[in-house]
Amino acid sequence: MSRPLRCLVVDDSALYRKVVRDVLAAIPGVEVVGIATDGARAVEQIEALRPDLVTLDLEMPRLDGIGVLKELQRKQIDVAAIMVSAFTASGAKTTTEALSLGAFDFILKPTTNSLDESILQLRHDLAPKVNAARLRGLAAPSARTAPALRTAIPARPAASKPRLPNLRPEIVAIGVSTGGPQALTQLLPKLPANFPTPIVVVQHMPPMFTKSLADDLDKRCQLRVSEGTQGQPLRRGEIIIAPGGRMMRVVKQPAGATIQLTDDPPERNCKPSADFLFRSVASGYGARALAVVLTGMGDDGTLGAKQIKSAGGMVLAQDEASCVVYGMPKSIVENNLADEVLPLNQIADHLGAIAAGRVLV
Repeated sequence: MSRPLRCLVVDDSALYRKVVRDVLAAIPGVEVVGIATDGARAVEQIEALRPDLVTLDLEMPRLDGIGVLKELQRKQIDVAAIMVSAFTASGAKTTTEALSLGAFDFILKPTTNSLDESILQLRHDLAPKVNAARLRGLAAPSARTAPALRTAIPARPAASKPRLPNLRPEIVAIGVSTGGPQALTQLLPKLPANFPTPIVVVQHMPPMFTKSLADDLDKRCQLRVSEGTQGQPLRRGEIIIAPGGRMMRVVKQPAGATIQLTDDPPERNCKPSADFLFRSVASGYGARALAVVLTGMGDDGTLGAKQIKSAGGMVLAQDEASCVVYGMPKSIVENNLADEVLPLNQIADHLGAIAAGRVLV
């Protein structure tokens, strides 16, 4: 029988500490080993108790959540941190920073009208993140190293070469979830300013948070990054991120391709949805489509990737060792949809090679 997932609750609100602790304790296979009332105490408790998971409030006295993450990074302590964020523009910005610093994931503080409703909402949001963290804890040690410290593991024999599509791609579509902000922060800034195609991205995040992510990436990248807007034209060398809470697809017309946002229902509990985006890319671009599926829970992107493959396009998947959660790419691999399975730090070079019609040796 596997040992329980050891959790530490960090929040300066006594009520919220109790609520989170009770919700965690009710999840099978979880043991709450301690609480901390501020960030400074949290660092001490993490060092002393070595929990597997920490729920970490962003706004706290003495040392805030960002400060805690920076201390953990400085001390090279590997623990899955789930940030507890306010559903505000300020909270979105700070959460984006936390995720770029290596936080595992985040949840929103419930804004319901009653304590009972808030507990139910918290249980609904927190349980799948905890279970994903449990899977992370069961992974091999090499897969649990902090993203900035990972060593790439070759995904294929050195003598082999990636399959190039029959036609040079005219668009790159990326689907990503848990661990996505870190992955995108590592991948997208490596793309050159003369990258020859537009790039469209689905990152599973709520409204406001995708805008904050796009703004942050725009500062880091050589390419322009923006959150998608209705009717926005697709231009080569620009990156468009689907807005949280909306479905995004690409509509290709004689005058040029544009972004269309819809209020279609979620797919696989995802809104935006990689499947929804990928289907439109397959329909509009056929064999000139290239999909990339990165770290994340679940299997969003698999059905859409099947359509891209059926249309003659190409699919790349991130390898297990460099994923925070090997769910979405695993589904691509298990369904035999991946033309290449690559470490995160090799994907940018492969995208450039494929888009330019080159073979990497």
